[in-house]
Amino acid sequence: MDSLIRAAADVQKVLDARRWKYCFIGGLAVQKWGQARFTHDIDLTVLTGLGSEEQFIDALLGAFAPRVKNARSFAIENRIVLLRTSTGVDLDISCGGFPFEEKAIARAKKVQMIPGVRLRLCTAEDLIVYKAFAGRAIDWADVESIIAKRSGKLDWRHIYAQLQPLARLKDDPRILPNLKALRRVVEQQ
Repeated sequence: MDSLIRAAADVQKVLDARRWKYCFIGGLAVQKWGQARFTHDIDLTVLTGLGSEEQFIDALLGAFAPRVKNARSFAIENRIVLLRTSTGVDLDISCGGFPFEEKAIARAKKVQMIPGVRLRLCTAEDLIVYKAFAGRAIDWADVESIIAKRSGKLDWRHIYAQLQPLARLKDDPRILPNLKALRRVVEQQ
């Protein structure tokens, strides 16, 4: 895990040098806010806005190796840049432009992951929103671990306020009820 965290610190240096707004999400953030689990890649969101993604995508493709053929067009179409660091670690960089992403990045703080390495992570609350919105089985397991570890310390009003419009955008009315049910189960344990 230390090598992954150090690779993330190298990515962070590149982003900080450009003075970009960003935060780490995904497995690295789960390491801090939930139960440690194996992760092999680095997930983050860079605030690109809507309509100016190409300049960010081009700069990222200049700084890191692409992982897919036609990486630029893939990134423009899907709003995610699939890259690899010089040490071989996979990077999934989302092009952030929605109000939630802007707020999550603004709320993010650098926290110590290992001695001498601080990474700019999204908050536990915002990670729950990211994970519940993604909705895969692993995401729900991560949400459960975050609730268990941070019990009594989470701002549920913020979580629900951020997740509600995203659930409408995804047209998935089950997201909020599923999260509320999981919260009840975990908090009763």
